[in-house]
Amino acid sequence: MEDAELVCEARSGKRTAYEQLVRRWAARVTAVCHARLGRADAAEDLAQETLLRGLRALPTLSDPAKFGPWLCGIAARACLDWLKAGSRSEVQLSSLPTENAQALAGTDDSDGPSALQHREEIELLMAEVERLPSAYREVLMHYYYEDCTYQELADLLGVSAATVNVRLTKARQMLRKRMGATGVDGPIEKGGSRP
Repeated sequence: MEDAELVCEARSGKRTAYEQLVRRWAARVTAVCHARLGRADAAEDLAQETLLRGLRALPTLSDPAKFGPWLCGIAARACLDWLKAGSRSEVQLSSLPTENAQALAGTDDSDGPSALQHREEIELLMAEVERLPSAYREVLMHYYYEDCTYQELADLLGVSAATVNVRLTKARQMLRKRMGATGVDGPIEKGGSRP
């Protein structure tokens, strides 16, 4: 079922329709929040806030077919509100779900003596990702959180696929340089290979 149909059903009071929209868009909303804030803990909270704001504002959506971009816009505004409020506090990077960090690192976690070192490397990588400029962090997080194609990212971000490619390449270069400076040389390409 298309987003537009689900929006119409949700507007008419069918609760399961909005639940389907949430399942469909939650990862992307979380990625938007994480990319804007650079903090996984706050991203989760603001993604939930976004989904609630979306439900409340659903009657104001003029084009139900554009639910996803509309919801991502709400996420961006929620992040801006949070940043302006100054209600930020320091937390551990370990709040990032392990599978997302592993996807970004292109590795699998395993038991044994190297597991602790591996987790530390992932935490270091995520700290460096969070330090990237917003445009690079955003495209990188969408690419790895959601396994999007360049064209899907271009459509979502309102840029060309070539711009997505440039931003991903630049983000990877910055990460390689920073990770090399810290003595960690882990993979940062999808699938675990480095170019």
